[in-house]
Amino acid sequence: MAQQAAWKPLLAELLGTFTLIFAGAGAIIANEATRGGVGLLGIALAHGLAIGVMVSALGAVSGGHFNPAVTCGFLAAGRMKLGRAIAYAVAQLLGATLGGLALWAGFPHAAASAAHLGVPALGGGTSAAAGLLLEAVGAFFLVTVVFGTAVHPQAPRLGGLAIGLTITMDILAFGPLTGAAVNPARAFGPALAAGEWANQFVYWIGPLAGGAVAGWLYSGAYLGEAR
Repeated sequence: MAQQAAWKPLLAELLGTFTLIFAGAGAIIANEATRGGVGLLGIALAHGLAIGVMVSALGAVSGGHFNPAVTCGFLAAGRMKLGRAIAYAVAQLLGATLGGLALWAGFPHAAASAAHLGVPALGGGTSAAAGLLLEAVGAFFLVTVVFGTAVHPQAPRLGGLAIGLTITMDILAFGPLTGAAVNPARAFGPALAAGEWANQFVYWIGPLAGGAVAGWLYSGAYLGEAR
């Protein structure tokens, strides 16, 4: 079989991350436009379905990370070289940026502006420290599920279902408190398009730390004996 061109996985990562931003943050804007018509469950499902369908569609091409925290988990597990991980992260951030710009161009400006393009934000009296912890734990769950359903050689063939449901679970659990981005690209793209940078470090440090710990722990505990 011919070796896959290096740009093809990067394009897949860009497309998958674009879809997450457009559908996930788009649901937040639609919720604003309909005065709550989408609701927390709808927003959670929009994010989860976006990831689930794109992992199923493009996972065979790139692994379906669509998230620097997932890529960081692969790096920590020794399953990706640093240069490749950086290339993945750049593609993800570019896809997120294009997604944010598409939201600004395609959705009603009044609702998009009121929702700040779906930029995740701390709410409900949540401190930055608590937000960091929640984002780290949520990313830990996500990367653990990625390794358990897509990396382990005895993984159940679920496509992107379990991964998408983990995103849905995170948003239902603590979405009102942090936005449950658990993904630096999910925070970065809309923030760049909207010019909203408050507490951006929460959505980088927390998910990257949680993803790295999950990748390192799962690989060390389970994948060594499965090879």
